[in-house]
Amino acid sequence: MRRKDREIVEPARIDEVIARCDCCRLGLVDAGRAYVVPMNFGYRREEGQGVFYFHCAREGRKLDVLRQNPEAAFELDTAHLLRTGERGCDCSFAFESVMGEGTVQFVEESTAKREALGVIMRHMTGRADWTLDEAMLRSVTVLRLGAREMTCKRHE
Repeated sequence: MRRKDREIVEPARIDEVIARCDCCRLGLVDAGRAYVVPMNFGYRREEGQGVFYFHCAREGRKLDVLRQNPEAAFELDTAHLLRTGERGCDCSFAFESVMGEGTVQFVEESTAKREALGVIMRHMTGRADWTLDEAMLRSVTVLRLGAREMTCKRHE
């Protein structure tokens, strides 16, 4: 990271930034071309590693791409604030962002899928008491991305 003065390195502080985000953009490679898709998500640490969970339909372009190449980049951002000034170059934009990369895995087993969906629902709604029956589990695809590397930045 070029601006080390803006870097956040403590895992707990990175997790706090992620907790304030509501959209994770996955960057994939589709036949040699960039493909970015916004996703809602859940996040937690597993054995010290940041792990993102996503859910989607049972078929579609992103799934076709991930079956061919499960490597992904990701980006999240929050705390947006435009600061204006008298001149254009006096303007700046405050934000917090997290970027990284990892490998996406398909979560197939029912218990793991239910747990992953619980992580997503807790992140998106703040509630953990959702009922997820077998029909619901069969109707969605659940993805897991373990962050191999992750950087976090705050510009105030």
